[in-house]
Order: sequence, then C-alpha cells, then structure tokens
Amino acid sequence: MRGHHGHRDAHGERAMPQRNLRLPPNYRRLAYAALIAVWATGALWLLLHYFAARQGAFGSEPHPFEAWSLRLHGLAAFVTLFLAGLLWGVHVRPGLFGPRRRTSGIVLLALLGWLAATGYLLYYASDDGMRDLARLAHWLVGLAAALPFLVHSLRGRAERKSAEGDRRD
Repeated sequence: MRGHHGHRDAHGERAMPQRNLRLPPNYRRLAYAALIAVWATGALWLLLHYFAARQGAFGSEPHPFEAWSLRLHGLAAFVTLFLAGLLWGVHVRPGLFGPRRRTSGIVLLALLGWLAATGYLLYYASDDGMRDLARLAHWLVGLAAALPFLVHSLRGRAERKSAEGDRRD
C-alpha cells in the first residue's frame, strides 16, 4: 500500500498531502500587521496627496506628512514582499496543491505580483505618462486588494471552525 507521498495528481506529478495550512500565530500576526501597514500607508498617501494639499506662497504644496507616508508605505511593502517569500514554503506552495481556497490564493498572488510590478514602475519609470498610468493602476488595485485578502482569510477561518465542529460531533 502506498502512502500519501506516492500518489500522483491528474497530470502525473506527485501530489502533496493535504495538511493544515494555518500559519503559526507569530507569522500570522506579522503578516496581518504588514498587510494592514502597507494598505493603511498607501491609503494615507492617497488622502494626503489628493485631498490635503495646501496653498503655499508659490501655489499648491504637498501635505508635510505626504513624503513620510510614502516612505512608510515603501518600508511596509518591502516587509510584505519579504514575508511573502517566507510564507511561500509553509503556506502558499502547499496551498496550491490543495482544493480549498486555491482560487482566492492565486488571485492574491496575482495581486501581489501586480502591485510589486507597478510599484517598481513608480520608482524606476522615467516617463511621466508611464508613471501616471502605473500610479493609477497601483492605487486602484491596492485599495481593492483588501477585499480578496479578507475573503481568503475569513473563508479559512470559517473552514477551520467548521472542521472543529465536525470533530466534536
């Protein structure tokens, strides 16, 4: 009789055994903190940039905290990308082989890739038109990304609670 490691998927590749993909509490707290920080600092920059400009002696001037909100956003983005690398082996890759929440996980990976690419363009693109397009694409997707993350996270929590209820019966 073959164990879990001997099973093959529909494509003939070795299937990974299904396991608990819940992150350890410290990783989970750090991941949530980084994601909240990157989203909140990005939203703060948007508010300051588009709604808090001040009239100065020579015309419109940025809010004094606008540059700092962008610096904090960049720092939170680096932490988020670092954590994404750490989580790849313990949560993301094993989750890609499981049937539950695979679609929402792939959506989150695509969003992270999009935000990393448009963030890169914001930093390195020299053409103003390209930067304006990247800025719009970055903040529209960035603001919206909170919803798929919440769906993915809350569905996981609901599945765990349901499984715990089933074990008690």
